[in-house]
Amino acid sequence: MTGPLRGQRVLVVGRGSGIARAVVLAARDAGAKVVAAGRDKGALTEAYAGEPAVSTETVDVTDETSIATLAERLGTVDHVVSTASARARGRLADLNRDAVRLSFDTKVIGPLMLAKHLAGRLADGGSFVIFSGVAATKITVGTLGVAITNGAAEVLARSLALELAPIRVNAISPGVIDTGAWDALGEQGRADYFAEVSASNPVRRIGTTEDVAGTVLYALTSGFLTGQTLHIDGGEPLT
Repeated sequence: MTGPLRGQRVLVVGRGSGIARAVVLAARDAGAKVVAAGRDKGALTEAYAGEPAVSTETVDVTDETSIATLAERLGTVDHVVSTASARARGRLADLNRDAVRLSFDTKVIGPLMLAKHLAGRLADGGSFVIFSGVAATKITVGTLGVAITNGAAEVLARSLALELAPIRVNAISPGVIDTGAWDALGEQGRADYFAEVSASNPVRRIGTTEDVAGTVLYALTSGFLTGQTLHIDGGEPLT
């Protein structure tokens, strides 16, 4: 298979759907052999059954031992992408301490531990990509837990880019993306919310998982890019 990631090995941590799946398939289509890893290997195996050049592994990013064990099993990789998240939504009075802690543990400490155990295994020219989100730049009431987690993820990316150099480290900050994350609103609630966001942001539409995967692919293949947060949000923070 040809492409900018031909002959490379990419680890993608996350679920078998949504953004994680789009990233896995985009990296594969760019020529990489992809390892999709998450807590539920059975679900991942089912999700990627029949997909060539995609294998599955088990990892829990809230468990350092699990991460270290995965690193031992993998050996050498070229790139690591962590899409894992656990959202702590709600106003200040409603925020649950455990939920906030899990949010940080999944999206900040988890990628930090991935870097700790995998940086020494990255091939020359390797990189890490972690995820932030639009809540870090567009502050709204009700997203405090999400915002501070995302902000910390962006600082982590800059810090790792300096400490791990010449390994490149970047963050991706998606806006509102059409994934299953909004299904809890119900069909009509989801449609109304998407319509509201589409009407207000400069590009007048909701983002797709392919939009995000394309940005991840750019971060993986752009050899002069590091310590940056790439905003793929349709200009939402401008409104």
